[in-house]
Amino acid sequence: METSLHNQFDSIIFDLDGTLWDSTANVALAWQAAIAQVDYIDEEMTVERVRSITGMTYDAIFDKLFPNLDTQQRKEVQTLCGISELEILHSKGGELYPKLGETLKQLGTKYKLYIVSNCQSGYIELFLDLNDMHTHFLAHQCFGTKGKPKADNIKDIVNDHQLKAPVYVGDTMGDYNAATEAGVPFIFASYGFGSVPNGMVATVNSFSQLTEIL
Repeated sequence: METSLHNQFDSIIFDLDGTLWDSTANVALAWQAAIAQVDYIDEEMTVERVRSITGMTYDAIFDKLFPNLDTQQRKEVQTLCGISELEILHSKGGELYPKLGETLKQLGTKYKLYIVSNCQSGYIELFLDLNDMHTHFLAHQCFGTKGKPKADNIKDIVNDHQLKAPVYVGDTMGDYNAATEAGVPFIFASYGFGSVPNGMVATVNSFSQLTEIL
């Protein structure tokens, strides 16, 4: 990898799903258990369907997955899925990307580390608790906290912590668009779920490659 971004940034803000871990298999399991509780949905929740909405805000996810439901039904399903998701992930977790802990530890010696995700409240905390990751990150923000889009949450992290030269690491076009709107350079995690054709300052093919370029 030829790209070098040494000494260009003071902080790194990470997306969660598709960047730090992959929880889609167990999220699909959780959402399937949730929709089985209602009598107006007769369809299967697959890993592919979960991956297709990764990076979207939690509200938008259910608008896309269940466009034919009325507002009350969609709200009920979203609530049931949210509860089931946290319950099942608490016991089953997700798959950390290789060398995640040691890479974060190394990056943390040079950079301030943060997480911004479009997930529901409690999801980032669950990730941190399950994997003993609290020591690596100074703060985090998500859609569920204030109902704000990712770009605004990135801006909040930058402003609240007075970051001078942050970079955002994510795996989807939505991540790129949010970082760009927030005025933050973007590193594309190509091992994740999405595709970003251009505009990134670098691409990494594995999480551990961040230590090579940063």
